[in-house]
Amino acid sequence: MSILVAVSLIALLGIAGLAIDAGLGYMVKARLDSAVDGALVAAGQAVTRGATQAEQITNATTAANAFFAANYPQGFLGSTATLSAPSVNINKGTVTIDLAAQASVPLTLMQIQGFKLLNVATTGEAIRRDLDMSFVVDVTSSMSDTTTQAAVRSGSISFLNNFNTSTDRVSLMHFATGTVVDVPFKSDQSRGFDRTTMTNKINGYSFGGNTASVDAVWNAKYQLDHVITQPSSLRVIVFFSDGAPNSFAANFTSGSTTTCATGGYTITSSDSPPGTSKSSMQNNPGAFNSMTVQNQQSSCHDIYADNVTSMPATYDVHAASDASSTLPITPASPIAGTLTRTVTSSMPYVGPVGSSGPTAAQTKNILIKYANVNNASRNLMEMMAARARAEGIFVFALGYGPSLLTKTGAGSGEVGQDILKCIANVADGPSRCYNAAQPVGVYCYAATPDAIKPCYAQLASAILRIAK
Repeated sequence: MSILVAVSLIALLGIAGLAIDAGLGYMVKARLDSAVDGALVAAGQAVTRGATQAEQITNATTAANAFFAANYPQGFLGSTATLSAPSVNINKGTVTIDLAAQASVPLTLMQIQGFKLLNVATTGEAIRRDLDMSFVVDVTSSMSDTTTQAAVRSGSISFLNNFNTSTDRVSLMHFATGTVVDVPFKSDQSRGFDRTTMTNKINGYSFGGNTASVDAVWNAKYQLDHVITQPSSLRVIVFFSDGAPNSFAANFTSGSTTTCATGGYTITSSDSPPGTSKSSMQNNPGAFNSMTVQNQQSSCHDIYADNVTSMPATYDVHAASDASSTLPITPASPIAGTLTRTVTSSMPYVGPVGSSGPTAAQTKNILIKYANVNNASRNLMEMMAARARAEGIFVFALGYGPSLLTKTGAGSGEVGQDILKCIANVADGPSRCYNAAQPVGVYCYAATPDAIKPCYAQLASAILRIAK
């Protein structure tokens, strides 16, 4: 009888030991998995830093080791853990990081059965997709104070530091009344970008001009569609602005007295309708002849856009190089499209305004022109972004400053922030523009200059997350 009891006790101790030690092993495995997963994330972020692939691999390896060591304490539940040398492979724009970790756990009651150690192992892999990104920075006159300028420059540069100069492809442009492509994608289709040159360009930005947003988005889309002929699996437009669109370029029908060259040029308006004074009416709207100069001050300057005899039916100023970006401006447009805001072809003549101010007829005409120009600017911005998203391009938007929360534009006005939410296609944006079938981006609002850099960090984090 005593023999049976002894045997039974040994069996029971074995079962109890198995349960206890299995639980111990489970906790060690869970901690090991968590440490490896975190190390993969840290390595994926660190691999973007460094001027060469060797530096990037070193940074990724260092980050993985540091994160693992910090999140798997030595002696956890009596175990001893090691992280094998990380494998970081960079090949044609895709970064693959593989990690493997092991831990040995001294057993407790199972030692009765002759078992001394429980060996636990885990592996993990992170694959970062290749990225093509057009980065667009607003440098309009509303951000002319030095504090805001410094924050825009610093935030934009820090944003670029999140991306891999060897594998990610980035183009940079800034805009106001016109758009200037500072650094295009590489024409030879090779990967990587020149962060030093981009940093120098950003540091050299001057601020001034109106907000011709649609032409900036078109340039960003053109870089992705046409400069790159072998696109990456992830394509992104990042758009920073502090205001609603108020200007655009088009092929306008001009009168015989125009000083503008035949063809496309830019027509501008202000954020808010003109008042009844002569000064408030100037350049509201107005016209200039260049689409590729940031702040246009001369050439075909037309103070009331009186040489524009009618609003064109379509936005086709880039049709020769990009027919797919033709958009409707007025309901008479021959192409499909729904205009959110009313635009007619009417551009009535204003004529010289006397020193005492405009007549009632002149005020009426200038308000008609203002409404058409401002409404068309907003419509075109939203439609161009929708065209980009229809091609699978993600749009991320960063809005800055109180003007985005103030109603501007024709009629009763609207909040400029809603337009940025529209182009990003976020769920909390206006219902008129949210499309669940298209890529959903991110919108971040920076209320103050100090909030610009954190907002850029939020956008970068979101982009890197979908790149994995």
